[in-house]
Amino acid sequence: MLYFAAMAFYPKSNPKPIDTTQLIYGQHAILEALLAAKDINKVIVQQTAKSEIINEILKKCKQQDIPIQYAPKEKFAFLQQKNHQGVMAYLSPIAFQKIEDIIPQLFDEGKTPFILILDRITDVRNLGAIARSAYCAGVHAIVIPAADNAPINEDAVKTSAGALMHIPICREKNYKTVLELLNQSGVLTIACSEKAKKNFHEIDLTVPVAIIMGNEETGISPEILKKCEEMAKIPLELGVQSLNVSVAAGIAVYETVRQRIS
Repeated sequence: MLYFAAMAFYPKSNPKPIDTTQLIYGQHAILEALLAAKDINKVIVQQTAKSEIINEILKKCKQQDIPIQYAPKEKFAFLQQKNHQGVMAYLSPIAFQKIEDIIPQLFDEGKTPFILILDRITDVRNLGAIARSAYCAGVHAIVIPAADNAPINEDAVKTSAGALMHIPICREKNYKTVLELLNQSGVLTIACSEKAKKNFHEIDLTVPVAIIMGNEETGISPEILKKCEEMAKIPLELGVQSLNVSVAAGIAVYETVRQRIS
């Protein structure tokens, strides 16, 4: 497994209030947001809710690679005084971009692409910390999956010290297609994995590269590993099994920086 996030125990506290600043609800309001191509983190649909408009909402979500979550009516309890009509959505504080647009642009500008791909990072604090390191290191774009990933919300933006507002974020549904695009474009795809035989400093990172970091518990999925052209690890002292994924990402991106400025 790849670089686990350290476990910590915190004293019990009152549940965090639900953030409604980026929330919209109601079938017509959400459909209009989708038709206007607003950037949406996810759409939550009550399990028993059915209508032609909801069917259209689901269709638009699939077309725009927006995660859909089905939930019981209890999930909507905090909106009981509102006419939510069994559906709500969280707007993203950032505008998502597409990796197929960014790569040609980088080459056209004479830049050497430096991409970071995150495979199902689930902790918002890890996501924010990774984005902060990536932005400081000059990473051109971060790719995240359309589902099974920590949301890009106010907490993530705060943890990133605002970096998520400045570095391009690409939300992609099909990682297989993304990796094939990168490989065909001459971008070296490197999986950060403790299973690797090479260390990062043994790989030429001065060429166009995309570094892939995996989930805090299970690492990079086997399907993605198969598509990567290289695997690299961070050397650790005997007895040390893993690093926090945000720390590992920082080390990997700054090894790239070190090689490029040497």
